[in-house]
Amino acid sequence: MLPFFFLHYYKLVQRYIIYDDASTDDSQEILRRNPKVEVRPMPAYSDPESRISSALALQETCWRESRGIADWVIVTDIDEHLYHPDMYNYLAQCRARGVTIIPGLGYQMLSERFPEHKTLLCQSLTRGACYPLYSKLNIFSPNEIDAVNYAPGRHSAAPTGRVVAPARDELLLLHYHYLGFERVRKRYAQFVTRQRKHDIAIGWGFQYSWSSQQLREAWNLVASRLVDISRPDLRPWETHEGPRWWRDRHPGGRVRRWSGKAWRLFSGLSIRICGRSRRL
Repeated sequence: MLPFFFLHYYKLVQRYIIYDDASTDDSQEILRRNPKVEVRPMPAYSDPESRISSALALQETCWRESRGIADWVIVTDIDEHLYHPDMYNYLAQCRARGVTIIPGLGYQMLSERFPEHKTLLCQSLTRGACYPLYSKLNIFSPNEIDAVNYAPGRHSAAPTGRVVAPARDELLLLHYHYLGFERVRKRYAQFVTRQRKHDIAIGWGFQYSWSSQQLREAWNLVASRLVDISRPDLRPWETHEGPRWWRDRHPGGRVRRWSGKAWRLFSGLSIRICGRSRRL
């Protein structure tokens, strides 16, 4: 997924910080060839019995070094692509209007075949299903947010600080996970061997233990609900199903929304990204 990831964020991100979780393929070699990338080893697990809790502890703090340096920071996995038809100008507009968090509406993207490299997936693989579980806070201002307070898996958050969300949800989070059924099935078989005691007890990552039939059932359900995210009449802020955690009250108070006429756009946005590369 790394070539797709870098192609997608190429024009947007100035610096990548990738935490390598003991990869055994050629991920490190690919990462080191990119001059914008700093590769760091995954820190020792803060909870030896849980991969999820340990990753969460890192995700809560890794972005703070971007304060005073970046306008926006992205905390993400490699298969998560933030999408807007005019991404750079949209972020500039959000910044001009005082927005500090931009949750993305989640879509589970699906393809029966793994796509060819050197393909911009948001243009070539545009069919996905509304998936509220993947409506996450991947991008926010490191200078205005004090803490993100992610739930496990980053599936929700309760940010504190100066928290201002857009009035209309235009940003999409395209989760390019279901790419090639056999590939996903084999990856799950690898992932399940890495689950820790606490993760198993709570049920985090339960999908990794699915049988082929269970995975196929989940796959077919997603396939039955596909929409084309590139349609100009999609209007995801109206049509995306499910609750939106950022419209509810959180410990830092009610999330404010901006509205009104377009403001002057800022130029020269600086964006850093923190991601995690898993062992395969």
